[in-house]
Amino acid sequence: MEIILWWIAFFIGIVLLWFSLRKLPFKEWILVYLLTSYFSIILGTIVVEENMLHYPEKVLDKHFESSILFEYLMLPAANIYFYYTTYQSKLPGMLIQSLIYSSLLTMIEVPLEKYTDLIEYHTWTWMYTFISLFLFFIFIRILMQLINKAGACAVSRGK
Repeated sequence: MEIILWWIAFFIGIVLLWFSLRKLPFKEWILVYLLTSYFSIILGTIVVEENMLHYPEKVLDKHFESSILFEYLMLPAANIYFYYTTYQSKLPGMLIQSLIYSSLLTMIEVPLEKYTDLIEYHTWTWMYTFISLFLFFIFIRILMQLINKAGACAVSRGK
């Protein structure tokens, strides 16, 4: 059962990434993807190494302690959509949408932890997932805002 769910999540992640290519300029899409992957693999590895949670059932990522599927595919895909939907938003709109995205991902993770061997909490809880995702979405969004602002300043100075 876990392997089937893993492959379903893999294909959903690929489809989400494919559709996200049509939404943003490629430069921004790839930057959001790479920043999300970079920070999530570091943070995910720390959480797993601290034995807060564990991924017992692995399909393609047997040599990694953290979840490659989540940290390199699912979370970056979700963050691309979050970035796209908050592109014109002010801080209150970003906070509300981060709340929505974090809630949805947490509502998916909780039954996976409870009924499958894809994820196993030790000292981790669903609340940690929710809070960390909420803050992570906001962090990447603000980081992208700063990068875009720095790029715009550099272009205006170059004229």
